[in-house]
Amino acid sequence: MNTPELSLLAINLTQRCNLACEHCYLDATTLRGGSDDELSTDEVCKLLDNIADMDNGTMVVLTGGEPLARRDIEQIVQHGASRQLAMVLGTNGALLTRERTRALKDAGLMGAGISVDSLDPTFHDQFRGQIGSWQKTMNGIENCRQAGLSFQLHFSITDGNAHELNDMIEFARLSEARVLNIFFLVCTGRGESFSDISPLRYEKCLKEIIQAQNKHEDLIIRARCAPHYKRVAHQLAPDSPLNQISGREGDGCIAGIHYARITHDGKVTACPYIDTAVGQIRQQDFSQIWIDADDFKTLREPRLNGRCGRCEYQKLCGGCRARPVAAGEGLMDEDSFCSYVPGTAQVIVPLPSLSGTVCWSDEAEQRLSRIPRFIRKMVKKRAEAYVTELGENRVTAKHLSTLSARRFGGKPPQKPL
Repeated sequence: MNTPELSLLAINLTQRCNLACEHCYLDATTLRGGSDDELSTDEVCKLLDNIADMDNGTMVVLTGGEPLARRDIEQIVQHGASRQLAMVLGTNGALLTRERTRALKDAGLMGAGISVDSLDPTFHDQFRGQIGSWQKTMNGIENCRQAGLSFQLHFSITDGNAHELNDMIEFARLSEARVLNIFFLVCTGRGESFSDISPLRYEKCLKEIIQAQNKHEDLIIRARCAPHYKRVAHQLAPDSPLNQISGREGDGCIAGIHYARITHDGKVTACPYIDTAVGQIRQQDFSQIWIDADDFKTLREPRLNGRCGRCEYQKLCGGCRARPVAAGEGLMDEDSFCSYVPGTAQVIVPLPSLSGTVCWSDEAEQRLSRIPRFIRKMVKKRAEAYVTELGENRVTAKHLSTLSARRFGGKPPQKPL
């Protein structure tokens, strides 16, 4: 088995945070004061060197807690950018002052993911645990716009704000965000006692997201921590080659496959919602952990149990692996949050590589080479599926322009998030 490329790495730089969100997967005990075992600047930079040496074109997400609580973040960004890593920030936005935003961009930050949980300031402030946080986040978004720093919005959907989905999409468009990521909560940490949406409403929201993406071609609208998105999309349009691409390729669950998380103290896990550590970067290079970790090998060659193991969509979807673990079950057990009852059809085989049947024009090849490596394979596969859907067999620059307009509002995806 070939080791999958690491497309995305999240580094929880700290447990410190200026807010106290109800849904946070971290416990509350150290959110204010942090802990004395955080990775040092030198340790983080050594990790980045190791990631760069893997030569995967990895995107690195600096998150927390609130990563801006660390004073060395500009230094970390600069070091990663100097090693040709795509450095981005996951933040609540409240500390993105005008000066900090400019300093981060000057250091080489590619973009920021900013959490906005409601367009109602009162709801957002209550959700985030601090009065006035909504306005500070709005200021942070404007500071990114003014500085020309690419940003996306993160919307954690719950029973209390699911009705705002369409309004949030419109806000993302008007604010000039490149992407709207819609997160479906995995109840861990402080979020263990937080009310999630019901499975039926979850299903309804996924359909709304798919329909919204078809309607708004100038904004990328993505469901996160919701691999069932692949099943729902296929059910709505089963003949579309685009819907036959496995979620393991990038728009489903990629935990341990193309993605991993580093905790504030150097532990390695498959994703932020799985606490089980598979290694410690203070004891071993991350690259070796990525290759050898048993849990990662299991995730790459899954043998699913329960309904997931009987489901015809298991290779397109595969379910969320963190949810059964959070419920005290095994990594390969069924995702009970899914309401789908498996049918009697054969397992749907994902779209294979079309490289042997679809060719590329020289100009299209040149444009593809300018796309960041961490998403290049996915863009390539989507482009080939797109021309196949058109009944053609050659990707041209015009096809890429059309896809760019549909997914990036006409802006080339040179700095996506």
